[in-house]
Parts: sequence; structure tokens; C-alpha cells
Amino acid sequence: MSPTNWTILVILSCAISFTFASDPDTLQDLCVALPSSGVKVNGFACKAETNVTEADFFFGGLSKPGIINNTLGSLVTAANVEKVPGLNTLGVSLSRIDYKPSGLNPPHTHPRATEIVFVLEGELDVGFITTSNKLISKSIKKGEIFVFPKGLVHYQKNNGDKAASVISAFNSQLPGTFSIASALFASTPTVPDDVLAQAFQIDSKEVDTIKTKLAPKKT
Repeated sequence: MSPTNWTILVILSCAISFTFASDPDTLQDLCVALPSSGVKVNGFACKAETNVTEADFFFGGLSKPGIINNTLGSLVTAANVEKVPGLNTLGVSLSRIDYKPSGLNPPHTHPRATEIVFVLEGELDVGFITTSNKLISKSIKKGEIFVFPKGLVHYQKNNGDKAASVISAFNSQLPGTFSIASALFASTPTVPDDVLAQAFQIDSKEVDTIKTKLAPKKT
């Protein structure tokens, strides 16, 4: 293959990869989500345009810190298509994450999106792990950003003595969150104890202890 043809092939491959890097492009002006329709599509069915209002494109929930009342010391407030129906088919969403001193957003993945965080306040230790088990990590502070590639396990930890917060942006209307610890130890039905014990090289009592700690709180 000539150098020119090889260059063209590489450019085309990059273009195709970029095209499929986020949610599919919209084919109309808007498609405000109508979850109640019951229609199963890759996304949500569209509300009739005559019923669309400005409220479908507005959400004020990221303007203030959330109230953190969990043992991890962090809280994620999502602004995705479930909160902003007008995001349907647009391929973008945001979240706000607030952290107490020593608060942790534990290891998790977003199966449908790359994430970029912008630090509003405080300092954080952040990192992600590649499929070759390499940790890419850094300390970031107010005004700085960090990127977590799509699908890779990542975390954020506030090691400071003051509260911290970030705004997260995603190239998906509904990026999804797969929490590693909860998925393994708090699924329904539960993962068999012997599987977890062998995978983590611990005994069944330790598995039970972790499951008890991570079990959903009854209300």
C-alpha cells in the first residue's frame, strides 16, 4: 500500500471512530423525551412538539451543593435526559459532584460516555485505570480539568480539609454509572459468595461483612 493510500486509510479510520464516539446524531430539531410512552427505542420516544415547553430544557439542580448524608462523603447530582427531557438525542449531559473533606466518589465506570471534570472548589486526587492495569492519576485544583476515557474504571478523592466540588460533562445523554463495589457485593440477586471469595482471595465471612456494609438501606 502506498504512503498516500495509507494516510487516507488512517484519516478515514479516525473519522469513523470519532463518529461513533458519542450518542448518535439527531435527525430533527428536537426530540424531548417522553418516558411514559412505553415505546422501546435507543433512547426515549419523542414528545409531540406542540407539547414542548422551555421547562423541558431547564434544570436548576446544579446551582447549589447537594446534602451529603452517606458514608462515602460524596454526592452526585445528575443533569441527564431523565432530569432534562430536552437532552434526548443530543448526546450531552452534566453532573455536579460534591465532596466532604476526605470524601470519595468510589471506583466506577460510565459504559456509554467519556467524562471530563472541571473543579469548582477544592482539590482532588483523581485517576483512572487502563485495561493493562496502569493507573493514570493526578491532583487537580480549582479551575483545572481532568478526563476519564469511556468505560475505564476511575475515581475522585478529596484529601483536603475543606469541601470540594466539580462539574462533570459527558458525551452521552445518559452515560450510566457502574459502581464496582456495589455491582459485585450488592447486586440483586447477589453474586455467589464463593465467586467473590475466590476472586478477591478472601474468606466467606469477609464477603458477608462487605455485603452487609454495602446492602441498600431500607426506608
